[in-house]
Amino acid sequence: MDGSDGHGVGGRRLWWGYAVVLVAAATLYVATSAPSVVWQDSGLIQWRVLNRDIEGGLGLALSHPLYYLIAIGASFLGDPARMATLATAVISAFAVANLFLLVGLWVKRTVPAAVAALTLALSHTFWWHATVPETYNLAAALLLAELAALLQYGNTGRVRYLYILALLNGLGLANHMLAAISLACYAVLLAGLLMHGQIRMRDVAVMAAFWVVGALPLEVLFVMRWVETGDLGATIASALFGDLWRDDVLNTAITTRIVVENFMWIALNLATPNVFLLILGAWAVALQVRRCRFHRVVAALLVLYLAFAFRYTVVDRYAFFIPFYCMAAILVGVGAWEMLERFSGRALPVVLVFFAFWTIPVYAAAPILARELDIVGRPRQLPYRDDAAYHLRPWRTGDDGAARFADETLGNAARDGIILADTTAAPPLLYTQKARNKRPDVKVVSDIGCSDGAPQVTPETIDELASTRTVYVVTPSPGYCPKYVLERCEFTADGLVYRVTLPGGF
Repeated sequence: MDGSDGHGVGGRRLWWGYAVVLVAAATLYVATSAPSVVWQDSGLIQWRVLNRDIEGGLGLALSHPLYYLIAIGASFLGDPARMATLATAVISAFAVANLFLLVGLWVKRTVPAAVAALTLALSHTFWWHATVPETYNLAAALLLAELAALLQYGNTGRVRYLYILALLNGLGLANHMLAAISLACYAVLLAGLLMHGQIRMRDVAVMAAFWVVGALPLEVLFVMRWVETGDLGATIASALFGDLWRDDVLNTAITTRIVVENFMWIALNLATPNVFLLILGAWAVALQVRRCRFHRVVAALLVLYLAFAFRYTVVDRYAFFIPFYCMAAILVGVGAWEMLERFSGRALPVVLVFFAFWTIPVYAAAPILARELDIVGRPRQLPYRDDAAYHLRPWRTGDDGAARFADETLGNAARDGIILADTTAAPPLLYTQKARNKRPDVKVVSDIGCSDGAPQVTPETIDELASTRTVYVVTPSPGYCPKYVLERCEFTADGLVYRVTLPGGF
């Protein structure tokens, strides 16, 4: 590190590169983003944005208030579903640009920074989450900005960069609890700096103040929940785990299936010959771990984020690998720098950049291979959705399956019908009905939200409802339909959904 703080001729070149990367990534993500409403959690985000719902109803850990403040702000510019998607695309572009800046500041060369940025930008899971409304890429953008600030502190010794780091991490926690992992690393780092007299308690106090300001959106929700419930312990648990996910967060048991699936997802994200640069970069960082605090932080975050995601047991745990992919992309950039330092020739930079694009044909071919090997099996197929392509190709261009499903299902439902929807299918139905005032007489009922005026559907009321109104389910299978409905009713295909009838009924 040469003490550069990003100014001067080299600094101007780096910032020009930042702008180019930002525009290019934003163009890619906007062009490949979902055009309308989407399925499952991303659709729930659109539903929450439509309702200006910052807190949600699943616990503080799943509130993500910073993201929703941004998405709700964007929703005033147009259709909330589309604006939330575009906001995520732009946020994701900032993450890629922040990575370019971080590696450029580290190695003082733009080609390794570009290789690192491309590695993250074209990685499957990051790209996938850049094309639909999601919170993970905002976590990545803030994490990479934090590390850039920390690097600049190491380069210059100016404590103001630690203040920026604290503010960014506070914002990170206001977006997602994943930021708590980097917070723990920074706390250990600050303790070491304080013990060696490199910072003062006054500096720590200022950092704490900046952190509190950054985390304010979550802190407000925390206080509101505490005042409402009067239970501090439960409020803390809600902030750490949400309402239902304590066991998943604290899980330490790993099955063979989880291990195999995790390695498959990692291989898909690093499906490029440049993966060898990750090994080279890790080796270069390891050599400096004892002498450089920044290298220690990078190494610790790499291990901690990988370990956290690897033993997580939620269904969509692949998304929690995104911070690990950020750290891996940093090491790819360091590895590219090591390679370029050791080998000359004009062709090498071109080859490394070219290799970064190899993931695209892999994603194009992956669904075909998955179908041949039958490795993307699902208990059901949703209308207008090819599960293999949906899960394995990150681009969503022209993917209007959820919108078509919602429009057709609501349009074909009987008057005053009731649709019992699972958490995957409910968001597009709820959003389409409310945003477009489509079939307000039909009532959508789900665990994540219901139509205005929807009746209570319980084991005690299902018989009466099924005998007096037309009741539908999206999928009559365990996990997608209430157990008491499966056990007591019969089902007949009716368009894209299934009509519910009582035994012996008509």
